[in-house]
Amino acid sequence: MRMLHTMLRVGNLDESLKFYCDVLGMKLLRKKDYPGGEFTLAFVGYGDESDHTVLELTYNWGVEKYDLGSGYGHIALGVDDIYGACEAIRAQGGKVTREPGPMKHGTTVIAFVEDPDGYKVELIQLGTQGSEATKEAAATV
Repeated sequence: MRMLHTMLRVGNLDESLKFYCDVLGMKLLRKKDYPGGEFTLAFVGYGDESDHTVLELTYNWGVEKYDLGSGYGHIALGVDDIYGACEAIRAQGGKVTREPGPMKHGTTVIAFVEDPDGYKVELIQLGTQGSEATKEAAATV
């Protein structure tokens, strides 16, 4: 078994695609309208679905906003240069909600950004910390 995708419901598909593709550098892998169900699915990611986990953006026609609830946490992305990534995201109009720095009670350098619907995306500095960064960040959930 392997994880295939995570699905997020979005209120404006064009704005979400702009954020995930233009700001975070993902690629639109496929997109399809389902007129009978009045929804559109768009799959984005950093590689082909055959060997990468991707993000499914679901737009239900006419629904512009969702209550995110208290159960959702965040999506995590590993980055080589967290400071440069935050600068680039901000320069493209993205919202950095937590500046890069060590996580609380740890040493892993993290930051948070927010997509157009308010979903949190954690950036985790990769490099010398390797998989320890991921394990330590996961322990904060």
